[in-house]
Amino acid sequence: MIIFINGSINAGKSTVAELLAEKIKDTAVVEVDRFHEFIPWMPIAESVLINLENAVLVIRNFYKRGFNVIVPYPLSKRNYEYLMEELNDIVENISIFTLSPDLEEVLKNRGKRELTEVEKERIKYHYSTGINKPVFGRVINNTKQTPAETAENILDFINLDN
Repeated sequence: MIIFINGSINAGKSTVAELLAEKIKDTAVVEVDRFHEFIPWMPIAESVLINLENAVLVIRNFYKRGFNVIVPYPLSKRNYEYLMEELNDIVENISIFTLSPDLEEVLKNRGKRELTEVEKERIKYHYSTGINKPVFGRVINNTKQTPAETAENILDFINLDN
């Protein structure tokens, strides 16, 4: 099983991914943004395609070895289409969830995270482009949910799908 957790910065993707990994046996969490650490000198906008290409390779490697894979990453329509094309032979085992808290909530400092002004502007951009309400996958308004409740919500959906 492969689970993509979509959403803007500060929507709770990584936190929920870690909670799911604790509950789903044999799970690897693939943080796509970590691939940028290999090429820190390259602007992030230029490295997105390279990061996604590397993510596909890692997802495939874990998947072929019998791991479940969770990928927390903001998916634009273009990046979603790229990933689905690259993973088309295993797409029937992919679930996509978008965390979509209200904009006012996602702009707040949540947990230990202190948002920078750049991150706040990026969040506003994500919401203006509809990354929080895509035409693919399931959208979860997690404004009033704890991360644990959101993870349970996703587990309920996955159980319904299987």
